Amino acid sequence: MSEKQVKKPLSSQKILKMSPGDRIMTDTGENRGLRIGCGNAGTKSFFYRYKSPITKKLVQVNIGRFPALTLAEARVRLQELKNMRGEGRCPATELKVKKVEKVLIEEKLNTELTVKEVIDIYLTEYIDDRLVNGKVITGARIKKGQSEVRRTLYGDAVRALGDEFACKVTRKDIIKLIMEIVGRGSHVQAGNVLRELSAAYEYTIGLEKFDDNFVNPALLAKAGLRQSKVRLTSKRGRRVLSDLELKKFLLWLPGSAFTPTQKNIMRFTLWTACRTGEVCEAKWDDVNLDVGVWHLHDTKTGIERYVQLPEQAISYLTQLKLVTGDYLFPSQKTLLPIQQKSMTEQAWHLRQSNRMLDIKHWTPHDLRRTVRTGLSRLGCRSEVAEAILGHSRSGIEGTYDLHSYESECRKWLQVWADHLNSLLI
Repeated sequence: MSEKQVKKPLSSQKILKMSPGDRIMTDTGENRGLRIGCGNAGTKSFFYRYKSPITKKLVQVNIGRFPALTLAEARVRLQELKNMRGEGRCPATELKVKKVEKVLIEEKLNTELTVKEVIDIYLTEYIDDRLVNGKVITGARIKKGQSEVRRTLYGDAVRALGDEFACKVTRKDIIKLIMEIVGRGSHVQAGNVLRELSAAYEYTIGLEKFDDNFVNPALLAKAGLRQSKVRLTSKRGRRVLSDLELKKFLLWLPGSAFTPTQKNIMRFTLWTACRTGEVCEAKWDDVNLDVGVWHLHDTKTGIERYVQLPEQAISYLTQLKLVTGDYLFPSQKTLLPIQQKSMTEQAWHLRQSNRMLDIKHWTPHDLRRTVRTGLSRLGCRSEVAEAILGHSRSGIEGTYDLHSYESECRKWLQVWADHLNSLLI
């Protein structure tokens, strides 16, 4: 088979012109490492060739066949594999392991499937993006949603029931798990776990992994909890910390039992009024300390925006950048973003051990509401305060008033940050 080096980026036209035995060594630029070969039968396949970070040897991963897999799709898949390699993982090794695990799961009798295996089938074959016959099949959720479903199920369902045989788990077992989550104040998380666990069972039942007379225990649990009127949704929050409570909070937080990262997230939430989930995911690549702006790409409303940073936040982040990696507020163990729910759970643990601040019950999300209410109390116009929170405007106003209020947001967030400082004087 002859080989020729391409100095220009690959194109679909070049691939179409390939003859049996031809091989294009590699793509160029950020897609370097992408190879395509044309076999003797004329079959054209994409490959990713790289040095394994584990064995330090050259290995090759088959990405898929052209044209079932387009050049654009192959490049997207290439970047995913490169990201894995950048994390110190070997794509070829992991793909082999996944294939072996899938075979082992399929070979097991239905009665031997554990809850973890049921969840893994649901995630890998339905929720996640996957490669089928060389073509990328989009999963049932967007990328962020895929990660969230995995965290939801692994954080609670796999933790509590993962090793149990799925066919032996009862309605009572699942109700016990859900009530444990409710007990720590995470009503929404409890509802999410029940919904996704039920869906995982339904998916594997549809694949005939269980006997015909098997009944989904999560559905039975859902019916029982509904009859008992257990709340598995968020309750409209109305808690706002007064200035006196804010002063107590600011004095108490540095010595509290929250982790250093959780403390930083709450400080930043008070300075910016952003959602704690958005703060948890913040990357340094999106922060410009010279102009005092955080570019927030992924928001609840789906509209990206620029968060204006007060001087106090800029000064704090300047010091913080010296000791963190890619993210502003990473886990000290994994260096990846911490889960938003960990803050609610930690607050629950502090209350259980009588280490919580001695004020009326509050949650980390109440800090965002406190900022919004405080801005109004200081005289900030409603449209500016809403822009600070990143709320989308509806109706005629949302259609015709497209002003971003960035300069006004900067002014009032600085006023608010100065007000917080004044509480400690």
